[in-house]
Amino acid sequence: MDSSSRCANDPPEFWQQKFADTTLWVIVDRNHENGKFEEASFRHTSGYGKISVMNKREEKIEKLNGEPRLLKLVRVAGSHREMGRQIGEECRQQIQHSIENARKLLADAYDTLQLDWDGALIQARKYMPFADERYPQYVEELRGMAEGANVGLDDLGMLNAMEAVTMDALHLTKCTSMAVSQERTTNDRVLIAHNEDWLPEDEADVFLIYAKPDDEPPFLAMTYGGLLPNIGFNAYGIAQCCDSVYPTDSRIGIPRIIVSRAVLAARTPGEAIRHMLAPHRAAGYNHLLAHESGEIYSVEVSARQFAILEPENGVMVHTNHYLDTHMRTIESEPDELISTRVRYLRAKRLLAQQEKHTIRSLQAIQKDHVNHPDSICNHAVVGDPLDREKTITALTIDLTNRQMHACWGNPCSSVFSTYQLDA
Repeated sequence: MDSSSRCANDPPEFWQQKFADTTLWVIVDRNHENGKFEEASFRHTSGYGKISVMNKREEKIEKLNGEPRLLKLVRVAGSHREMGRQIGEECRQQIQHSIENARKLLADAYDTLQLDWDGALIQARKYMPFADERYPQYVEELRGMAEGANVGLDDLGMLNAMEAVTMDALHLTKCTSMAVSQERTTNDRVLIAHNEDWLPEDEADVFLIYAKPDDEPPFLAMTYGGLLPNIGFNAYGIAQCCDSVYPTDSRIGIPRIIVSRAVLAARTPGEAIRHMLAPHRAAGYNHLLAHESGEIYSVEVSARQFAILEPENGVMVHTNHYLDTHMRTIESEPDELISTRVRYLRAKRLLAQQEKHTIRSLQAIQKDHVNHPDSICNHAVVGDPLDREKTITALTIDLTNRQMHACWGNPCSSVFSTYQLDA
């Protein structure tokens, strides 16, 4: 870039240059430690895009056609059945598409799983009675979604129990979560960040839900396709990110998506943890739990065991392997869980390099490409059907102000938009 084109005294720095015969305005992020310009987002008459200024001053321009893709926000209210029906009607295309994707995945992976769609439905039906006994309200949400989307309840039950039904043969080392307490942020805010890594085909089905249940706290959360929402925060200042882990003690029981949906109804950290440890759970996630007070925990869960971890120096990071010594003894194939360890150590190092964090500094970590394509910003889209994954959405949460900043797809080439929970 020609520094003579800089518009002086504009923070952040604005640059103007010609691009495809149109005027291009560029907002540049400067690395304040080394003074180099590392990244820029831009807008011109044909849309938004992003410039990454590489180490050798090479410029890579990724242009998005038209306006930036914004995540769909679905507002629902009422009983659980009514909310589910509203989601189903509003997101019928996404829900039907996700069922088609799941059918295709099982067909493509039949040689590995020895499981077709009809067999998967039979297996999934074994889990639903446990969910209905403990959390009938969330099974009602699924019933409403099925009605609204004009799909079978069994199909949605399969989607929400899919990882359990396939016995975690979907061994995607997916998701990176971080949280920072107010002591380590500017303006005394509690901040959370999450990259959701999953099958590339499901990226088109991501959306946000702003819910006001009749009998539970309002919440703002992310989901995709026919899955119940579970990653987000509620009006009581409870936030949750979920990271898949791989225990050896999984069993038929309450699907972990149902359990994590219940956490969004919690009014206290203790109540949230009680849901995470629900009896007869089929397996478990790592639940990165944050509260507006600054309390932050990683609750590592399996079907029968759990551990609660505290942050180090006001910072918590978790990916897709167990950290607790005891939980490691029940981890399946730990030698295969390599990229999750790299992402974990990389995120810890980047968080430690800065004393005070902001939304922008967390988003910079979410865009990191060390160990590409199996990086924090995940691009591992080539390979076996059971192994392909990418970051399909990235969320950065200001829990103190009840704000979610979210982008569609890889954060390195997407625009974050802000969503507010007013409740």
